[in-house]
Amino acid sequence: MAFFGSTGSSGESLFRNPIGLDYDYQPKVVKYREAEMKQVAAAIRPLFQKRSGRNVFVYGPSGVGKTVAVRNLLQELEQETDDIVPFYINCWKNDTTFKMLLEMCNAINYRFTQNKRTEELFEVVKKEVNKKAAVFVLDEVDKIDDIDFLYNMIEEVFNKSIILITNRKDWLAELDSRIKSRLTAEILEFRPYNLTETRGVLQQRMEFVFAPGVWEDAAFEAVVQKALGMQDIRSGLYLMKEAANVAEERNSGKITTADVAAATKKLEEFSIKKTEELEDETRFILNIVRKNSGKKIGEVYNAYKEAGGEMVYKTFQRRIAKLEDDRFIATEKIVGGNEGSTTVIKFGQEKKLTEF
Repeated sequence: MAFFGSTGSSGESLFRNPIGLDYDYQPKVVKYREAEMKQVAAAIRPLFQKRSGRNVFVYGPSGVGKTVAVRNLLQELEQETDDIVPFYINCWKNDTTFKMLLEMCNAINYRFTQNKRTEELFEVVKKEVNKKAAVFVLDEVDKIDDIDFLYNMIEEVFNKSIILITNRKDWLAELDSRIKSRLTAEILEFRPYNLTETRGVLQQRMEFVFAPGVWEDAAFEAVVQKALGMQDIRSGLYLMKEAANVAEERNSGKITTADVAAATKKLEEFSIKKTEELEDETRFILNIVRKNSGKKIGEVYNAYKEAGGEMVYKTFQRRIAKLEDDRFIATEKIVGGNEGSTTVIKFGQEKKLTEF
């Protein structure tokens, strides 16, 4: 029996540029985010006149283009000048000052990091960027526990713009007052895409990834409606990829509504990040939630402490919020009762895509 026969009715893959469906893919044109990008660019522009730029706090739900818009600006900045050093740090992957500084050293091509302490690495970065100017983008900044690094950056780096990106609007309000007063960040909200915008963004990716005529109109519209319901473009990208895979598996040259329906069932198990990508402490918390699914957050926190967890309750709450943002867990706020309002935590996503 042949297990690796040709794919598609013509013997060719339905995918032309599959990389376009990756969450980290950077399109050349970021649709419907021109106004937001203009505001961030205006904050950076003073650096071209050797003056310090402004800082921006960017917030909005997952999958609304925050990261892709800001990274697009950094790419343009790199092409425009060598006098401004762009730093992009994913704080989900680099959640300590030491890890962030290693990323920055890599960005400035400084390789002698072995056996150096955090303070020494900061001096290296500071010395280099103070010769020029810098833009620091800290994506998923709410993931950082040691926020004192931000204070040092504000105080000791001369000409810079700091762009902070998070899903959580309340993160800035919770920031230490001595840092917040020095940061004086502009507030920039990325709202969810409306129907026209959702369709436009997914159309752009479809035209890049697939050959013309591969998608039935009704199938593509089904993807648009599901992505709109979840208010997350990445869920639409996931559906497009999985629906095409289903079509290829049945040796079809067309992607139909039936393929989208099959992909939708897989979406019920969908999370933006893989469990193995979580750092150890967050994976530990997720395992505690798995064992205590359906319990109140206070009870889950007690189970976490009994299992050896050392986070204070407020930090634990932030990690729970982050796990929900990335679709590993679901929470439900219960109002009233003998104990007042509380939050129930459930492992996995309570809301299924088929509910929309």
